[in-house]
Amino acid sequence: MNELPQQLVNGLLLGSMYGLVAIGYTMVYGIVQLINFAHGEIFMTGGFGALTVWLILPGGTTMWVALPLMIIGAVLVATTVAIGAERFAYRPLRGGPRLAPLITAIGLSLALQQAVWAWYPEAKSARTFPQLSGGPFHIGNVTIQTGDVFLLIAAPVCMAVLAYFVNRTRTGRGMQATAQDPDTAKLMGVNTDRIIVIAFALGAVFAAVGAVAYGLKYGIVDYKMGFLLGLKAFTAAVLGGIGNIYGAMIGGLVLGIAETMATAYINHIPGMQQLGGQSWADVWAFVLLILVLLFRPQGLLGERVADRA
Repeated sequence: MNELPQQLVNGLLLGSMYGLVAIGYTMVYGIVQLINFAHGEIFMTGGFGALTVWLILPGGTTMWVALPLMIIGAVLVATTVAIGAERFAYRPLRGGPRLAPLITAIGLSLALQQAVWAWYPEAKSARTFPQLSGGPFHIGNVTIQTGDVFLLIAAPVCMAVLAYFVNRTRTGRGMQATAQDPDTAKLMGVNTDRIIVIAFALGAVFAAVGAVAYGLKYGIVDYKMGFLLGLKAFTAAVLGGIGNIYGAMIGGLVLGIAETMATAYINHIPGMQQLGGQSWADVWAFVLLILVLLFRPQGLLGERVADRA
């Protein structure tokens, strides 16, 4: 059990990354009742946007200098893709059958994967992502890698900024009004089209930060990386209560800890020795999703509500 603190920290770090991506799912769903299954690929494009900035910087540029520019590049690429998706893929289908935007989201997800695969140099295999120098850092029995330091700082800062934006700004209150009743919000003078675009853009910003964190944590970016991580982030959003931005982060943390603990300890249970280890991590994440859907489909912080007419 001496490794328990390390596993808890690993779970919190993994969950923070899930939570950053899950915020995009839950913000869009809360406002337009759409599960944007292309959000994982928006996360992926952010990672390649950051890598592109690194590749065009002059040789000898230190990572500590390059990192802010890489974050900006990731945000610009991810938000451009997200806003374009909203404007040209989802907005024309607004008000139509619910199945239409869902199928469009899946198609857009595949299209973005293939676009990066076809057009980005050497994207057919995982690309090495630059790493921060220094570290690792040791706190008692816990070891934190240098790349994880970025995630430790970015996740709480992003949540604090989002909480301030949603609760303290005029646009944030407009988002809350649109989520509760878009027709009434429009009658009260809220530009709901603008609010929806902002929701897509904000989700892309957090996904881009998560993509940089992913690259720093694992040392690679890959054109397929958004698919599985996007599904896990969706699981986190459902776990926390989809439509609840605080629930998305809490769901991510719970999922990250549960996945880490299951892979580390479940093979110590008699009769379950073959069900542990990293190869089973994805399985236990989706087992948790199934259990949530069975026993608390509204999520940890969600409430049972009637379908919007």
